[in-house]
Amino acid sequence: MTRTGAPTPRATLSRRRFLGVVAGATAGLTAPLVTGCARETSGELLRSGGAELPRRFTVPLPVPRTARPVSAGGPGGSELYEVVQRPAGVEILPGVRTTVWGYDGTFPGPTFRVRSGRAATVRVTNELPVPTSTHLHGGVTPPDSDGYPTDLVVPAGGFRPGAAPAPTGDGNRGGPHGAASGGGHGGGSTPMASHVPPGAWTLHERTRDYAYPLDRQRAATLWYHDHRMDFTGPQVWRGLAGFFLVDDATDDASGLPAGPRDVPLMLCDRSFDAEGQFRYPAVDASLTGVPGVADAYMEGVLGDVLLVNGAPWPEMEVDAARYRFRFLNASNARRYRLRLDPPPPDGSAPFTQVGSDAGLLAGPRTHREVPMSPAERFDLVIDFGRYPVGTLITVRNTLGETEATRDVMRFRVVRSARDDSVLRPVLAELDLPRRSEAVRTRVFDFRRTEDMGGDGAMWTINGKPFDVGGDLADPALGTVELWRFSSDFHHPVHVHLAHFAVVGRGAGAPLAADGGWKDTVDVRPYEVVEVLARFDGYRGRYMMHCHNLEHEDMAMMGNFRVV
Repeated sequence: MTRTGAPTPRATLSRRRFLGVVAGATAGLTAPLVTGCARETSGELLRSGGAELPRRFTVPLPVPRTARPVSAGGPGGSELYEVVQRPAGVEILPGVRTTVWGYDGTFPGPTFRVRSGRAATVRVTNELPVPTSTHLHGGVTPPDSDGYPTDLVVPAGGFRPGAAPAPTGDGNRGGPHGAASGGGHGGGSTPMASHVPPGAWTLHERTRDYAYPLDRQRAATLWYHDHRMDFTGPQVWRGLAGFFLVDDATDDASGLPAGPRDVPLMLCDRSFDAEGQFRYPAVDASLTGVPGVADAYMEGVLGDVLLVNGAPWPEMEVDAARYRFRFLNASNARRYRLRLDPPPPDGSAPFTQVGSDAGLLAGPRTHREVPMSPAERFDLVIDFGRYPVGTLITVRNTLGETEATRDVMRFRVVRSARDDSVLRPVLAELDLPRRSEAVRTRVFDFRRTEDMGGDGAMWTINGKPFDVGGDLADPALGTVELWRFSSDFHHPVHVHLAHFAVVGRGAGAPLAADGGWKDTVDVRPYEVVEVLARFDGYRGRYMMHCHNLEHEDMAMMGNFRVV
């Protein structure tokens, strides 16, 4: 009998044999982008196990609350925020309380709205049963506040690295995850955390302060999420993520939609068990023992319920006016290609992109479809004034595997309204780097490596799993380097601290959606992507990694040190 919440039985392969099959199937494919054998999606669908799912477009879109500082007026006008990571029951499926691990017990967490040049400190208290590490994604942040995966806030009386793991038990009853056999790093082999020397752990008892100077931070749609060693995937799946929006004078003067027409939209996918709890194929549901997922899901976990701001397939009532939507792909592994149905009746492109990961573009760009890999952000203006009042407009995901995952949310145009926003041809001065500025070229290959000397197969960078004590690069502060990323699969590559410009894909130009300053780029199967990275901010140890969180947890990370 199959346990409630456990993955559907299937013919499973060992990780070693699974990778061998995939490697054999893709041998000899060397084109810049494989369109036949390589899938557009990047993961395995985990279906909900008996939960009654709502009809689409019946739940109103929620907007996460805005965090308020508990004190202000410190040096330079700095602000202090406090947030508590804790379990809580929230209504995601109508009429059901799902247990989440949330910042302040909410999913998504509260939205921090801060000002460039005004320092912010976020005091995080951990009341969960496991350690956490909070990373400000896209932040120009000192290394000791960057959310390094072994720099942990440990809960009082909870699990600590180096301690004996708690009994796994029945994860379907004791918590939001469903346990699954097999998997881990190399089919149940030694966890990556066991390779961390004891002195490499930095442990903060229950509470720690993350300092964000914001003096080198342009206005941008950033986000924060858990970054714990080996367990980022399941802990983000449980709810540890939220928006961090930075404003500045340039953004203020842009004329873009503001106030209630400036709306953050966190896209993610989840699966649910028969009792309405989150379902995830973790090897160890306690998240204290062997990390990783069941072998069938090592490419990445895809949920069958699409959530926007934590609500399933919501609907939003809008004025017949322009709106600025800050789209964030906060999924573990799911890629999206967004389009509007119907498109504007006048035949114009439905999306006007005004911002990327790290802030405003130089000028607006129009798109008929927008591709989004995990962790990417797109600030998109949609002009509902082009539609008659009463129109229903659906945001579709053309990469969905099922009818349900091809729908994201719906807008309902309910009234005429005054619109004072403008779309100016020039939005910001970016000073993007040029190839002539690069002082060095480096190559980073993101790939499955099968034989890891007894540890089975792992997702690796340059053929090596993550080494907490080693560095893959040593760029100098203030310089620009050309970094060349290659891959065997879909790998959304994220670089901490440094922002970059995408300057090439294979032998061709960047995609239309690659514009502006970025911190994450979708490297597609058998493709080489070139970026010019500028290392401004701080000296110290930072990371790059694949932001498919299952790949990250299976060792696809690497350090670099800014010198």
